[in-house]
Amino acid sequence: MSTTTDAKLFTSKKGEKESGGGDGFVRLRRRDLDRLTTEVMQLRDFLPRVVNRELLEALNKARSADTVKERLVQEQEQLRQECQHLRSRLEAAQSECQKEREEKLVLREQLWESREQLQQQAEFCTELGAGACTLLWSASSREEAVKDLLADAKLQSFLGVAGQTLESFVKSLDSEAKTQPQDYNSHEHQFVLALAGVITNVAAVTSGRDFLSSSAHILLDTLMQLLELMKPGVFPKLKVLMLMSLYNVSISVKGLKYISESPGLLPLLWNLLEDGDQEVVLHGLRLLQSLLLEEEVVAMLGPALLEPLPLERIRQLGSSSQHTSLRQTALETLEDLEPLLTASRQHHTYNGYWVT
Repeated sequence: MSTTTDAKLFTSKKGEKESGGGDGFVRLRRRDLDRLTTEVMQLRDFLPRVVNRELLEALNKARSADTVKERLVQEQEQLRQECQHLRSRLEAAQSECQKEREEKLVLREQLWESREQLQQQAEFCTELGAGACTLLWSASSREEAVKDLLADAKLQSFLGVAGQTLESFVKSLDSEAKTQPQDYNSHEHQFVLALAGVITNVAAVTSGRDFLSSSAHILLDTLMQLLELMKPGVFPKLKVLMLMSLYNVSISVKGLKYISESPGLLPLLWNLLEDGDQEVVLHGLRLLQSLLLEEEVVAMLGPALLEPLPLERIRQLGSSSQHTSLRQTALETLEDLEPLLTASRQHHTYNGYWVT
């Protein structure tokens, strides 16, 4: 019965329908059926092992991909948070920068205003100082006024301030001369001229020069240093007043000795004789004359006074200068130098016959 059923299953034509159902059947040879059965059995035997290995590999790859995906998502989220944090910091920094920029602008405006006010105050103080010192300069031309200044015991502090002011001014001359022409009629120039004029008038009085000779050595050193710093042709009026101050002090024996002990005095005098301003040269010669009139000073200076002496320059001034006082002073200086030059020539002649 079963055989017949099997035969019936495999012997019906394709497309034919049995009376009992709607399934179709295909006609096959027994040999093909056996081969098909064998292949199905083999597939049923090997397919699970192949499919399981590939499936496991696919599952592992899927798990790895999921892990990588999760990590990437986490990293992306972390980067997004960091980016958001940096954006917040950037906005805060920009806000702070803008605030500081506004504050800086306000401070700059305040600085400009303060600088302008300071400049106005400085100009006012300079003008006031120039006017006050000019009045003091004029008043100090009277001997009684100088004595009043000495009796007030404030002269020492005034001379200290005057020396510092002159020093600051002279040291600024060189830098200002490189950037702008000098206006010798400005309040600042009149201020320092008045200070130097007061010092000169104090030194013109006996009690004043004695005070300077004993109690104002720093001021005297400052005057000589400033004369050395000032270049030829720069503010000759100030040079003249400082030279007049030193000359007045040199009238005092004590003052002359102190000035002559300065190692830079003689080089300073030789440089002043080469200055282009005749008044500066004149007062340089007068200070040299003051040195030559004191025998003790001449003896102390010795050969240093004669060896670098610009004798030809003094002779030229005495013979061809158009400035009457300068020419006369140069001739007098040559007369004062003659005994020293004669003694020097005799000394050299004597040394020429020295026998040991």
